[in-house]
Amino acid sequence: MSPPLPARDRTVILILLVATFVVILNETIMNVALPRLMTDLHVTASRAQWLSTAFMLTMAVVIPTTGFLLQRLSTRQVFFLALGLFSTGTLLAALAPGFTALLVARVVQASGTAIMLPLLMTTVLTLVPERQRGAVMGNLSIVISVAPAIGPTLSGLILNSLSWRFMFLFVLPVALAVLLLGARTLRNVGERSHAPLDLPSVPLCALGFGGLVYALSQLGTPGTLLPLTVGLLSLGAFLWRQRTLMRRGTPLLDLRAFRFPAFTLGLSVMVIAMMALFGGAILLPLYLQNLRGLSTLQTGLLLLPGGLVMGLLAPPVGRLYDRVGPRPLALPGALLMTGVLFALARIDAATPLWLLLAWHVTLSAGLALLFTPLFTSSLSPLPPHLYSHGSAILSTLQQVAGAAGTALLIALMTGRAATLTAAGTPTVTAQVSGLHLAFTVSGAIAVLAVLLTTLMPRPAPGPASAVPAH
Repeated sequence: MSPPLPARDRTVILILLVATFVVILNETIMNVALPRLMTDLHVTASRAQWLSTAFMLTMAVVIPTTGFLLQRLSTRQVFFLALGLFSTGTLLAALAPGFTALLVARVVQASGTAIMLPLLMTTVLTLVPERQRGAVMGNLSIVISVAPAIGPTLSGLILNSLSWRFMFLFVLPVALAVLLLGARTLRNVGERSHAPLDLPSVPLCALGFGGLVYALSQLGTPGTLLPLTVGLLSLGAFLWRQRTLMRRGTPLLDLRAFRFPAFTLGLSVMVIAMMALFGGAILLPLYLQNLRGLSTLQTGLLLLPGGLVMGLLAPPVGRLYDRVGPRPLALPGALLMTGVLFALARIDAATPLWLLLAWHVTLSAGLALLFTPLFTSSLSPLPPHLYSHGSAILSTLQQVAGAAGTALLIALMTGRAATLTAAGTPTVTAQVSGLHLAFTVSGAIAVLAVLLTTLMPRPAPGPASAVPAH
């Protein structure tokens, strides 16, 4: 039986958990507000969508640099940088006089958000003994799952009676309170290094990950090829430079984490699950609002129980992980996710809402079984000097996978619907057919996650799992 964490360590993790909850809540609070913003700011749908696309782009560009930041700066410095940027961006967004100012504010917000999650993961890995990480990662999963679920519901409640500015005015005092609490009680964790920043890696990283996410967000439009080419070439150059710098011990993003089989396997399952999930997560609200006529508030309330189920299940799943290891949890989770996505591929305009609610809750239960084992089993085998880099790699590829899944499934849905409508098919029938295709592909992608989870180890993780592949 492992001794409990010291009170001061629990305090550090709690502060970072609350801060991460606030910044991730903000990531989804904007989604259902786009129609209101289009009206109030007099912008088209394609321009308004940049409020989400720019956020993803910034996350994809900033996160790879967090490996360097977390090694070079102290815990307090990184915390103040992350939450300071986020709070500044939130204030600017609340006061934004027009669309351009709001877009800049979202970029500033995203910069702080991008730093916070790797900071939390790295701190947990540093403070928590390996045999207790599952339980603590379960609490981390609450943040990652419940905050995005509450975001649309909270946004719907605010927009029901108040201006869109109150979405930011609601979050700002909470962020400032956490910032003040951190200033009083947060202590530094881990050792700092003085590795120099490789300046050429930064623009290569920005063009590589940023170009890739942008190209994926524009999938199906004429503007895809150029950013995709630039992104892939820059990413190739970035990876080549990191391999070169690893010999000197000064890479911006240390790729030696991939020498650990458990990290590579867990990361692969996470990427596939994110591709399936992010696309599915945006398809269901579109179906509920466009085909079933639900309001943003009704949609948020329907999806809320699933997020709460994920949050309630995360702690017991984390404790189970410490006892049984990843595969007995991740495999059933992947099977549940896959089954629900294929079930959603059969919905139509008359599917009962209670059945949709049941499927979404089941999907959320599957994800609760999946995410905690994936986070813990992929990051735990890494040695301390790779914690920050492993967290940065995991968070970056989550963003890229989410953008890829969203772009692919939305392109499939709209493409099928447009083709059938042009052929004379009734609009509702065409939209349902497009939805069926997108969910079927999402389920097919999830099958890959099922196959990979069968390769995960049965026993609880132990020292042997930390042996790298040579």
